[in-house]
Amino acid sequence: MQTATTPFLRQHGEHLAVGGDWTLAMATALAADVSRWRGRLAPQARIDATAIARLDTAGARLLLDLAEAARIDGLDPRQHALLDAVARAALPDTATTRRDNGLLGLLARTGAAVEGIARDAVALLGFIGLVLATLVRSLPDPRRWRPTALAFHLEQTGLDAVPIVVLLNFLVGAVVAFLGATILRDFGAAIYTVELIGYSFLREFGVLLTAILIAGRSGSAFTAQIGSMKAREEVDAIRTLGLDPIEVLVLPRLLALLVAMPLLTALAMLAGIVGGGMVGALSMDISPTLFITRLHELGAARHFWVGMSKAPIFAFLIAAIGCLEGFKVSGSAESVGTHTTSSVVQAIFMAILVDALAAVFFMEIDV
Repeated sequence: MQTATTPFLRQHGEHLAVGGDWTLAMATALAADVSRWRGRLAPQARIDATAIARLDTAGARLLLDLAEAARIDGLDPRQHALLDAVARAALPDTATTRRDNGLLGLLARTGAAVEGIARDAVALLGFIGLVLATLVRSLPDPRRWRPTALAFHLEQTGLDAVPIVVLLNFLVGAVVAFLGATILRDFGAAIYTVELIGYSFLREFGVLLTAILIAGRSGSAFTAQIGSMKAREEVDAIRTLGLDPIEVLVLPRLLALLVAMPLLTALAMLAGIVGGGMVGALSMDISPTLFITRLHELGAARHFWVGMSKAPIFAFLIAAIGCLEGFKVSGSAESVGTHTTSSVVQAIFMAILVDALAAVFFMEIDV
């Protein structure tokens, strides 16, 4: 076993001779000597390292600190290679720390963002195709149905969401009616608040507010549940058992949301209209009979079906995005949180985008 050699630093004129073991074990003693000699060597000075017996990364770091602008001679090839590696590691990584904040940097970041959006859109389309193929393959075979999971998720996404959906739409309906009456009263047209409430909630607000709530509540829950299973390698265990994760994890959630979303939308429309009608009765003397009569004259059934037609589309998109983001989780708690946030943002964005496109479409066909 090689014995340790005490390190030393000796001055020879303008030059400095070093030797012994420059290792981690000797680092504490060497640090004091290095700090004493650093800065005292002339720029043309030379460090003679011929007598260095052993050198590791800690010693190489101290030797570099000692040298500064001085030249180091006498190292064998392995020691010289180690010193070069430590010197390169100590240099700042300009490729990662330098950030171009000019026009080129802006264009690069914009391009990267657009590329990411395109990549996510392609992944979502592929996942939707996979889900539809699995659904078509599973529905004709009752043995592959999962009624217990369907009932559980129907309760979780539908029944448990009723209070918050009804309360939010009731309050928004009351606020919209109050604001509409405040503005229309100046024109002597406060009675048209009924049409404002009916039109807005039956066509837009009821289904859109419900979709946003479900995206934040159920879509995030789908991502967190599947992501946690992915992190614990339960999804791999499902595949090992010969089962299809799409069939086991995605279809029950998708079908439950497809059933729950239209029902929640109908309740949301009713709650919003009730909230607006209550404000009309209390602040504008619009009786419930008059309120219902004007809704009927508005053609409420037509607007109701326009709004309801968007509910299954929103449900499908929210469930697909939530499950897809869950499968993207890499295996850490941080990844679960990141993809849960991404799921909510994407689902709300898609709901608003589809609602805007549907509004333009129904306007063009005069429905």
